Amino acid sequence: MPNITVEILTGRTSAQRAAFARVVTDAVVDVLGAPRHLVRVQFNEIEPDRLALGGELVSDKA
Repeated sequence: MPNITVEILTGRTSAQRAAFARVVTDAVVDVLGAPRHLVRVQFNEIEPDRLALGGELVSDKA
């Protein structure tokens, strides 16, 4: 059972997450030969004030 964990900033819509999950699941099925019903995609959403890039909080760059 492949488990795919994705870390993204908050703010993506349910439709965006669903589309991403479909594409990733398709890739896992095609490349690894895993049964579609066993592919698990989990989203961990990160608040922009909890992530820094280049020494600055992402929330401060917006």
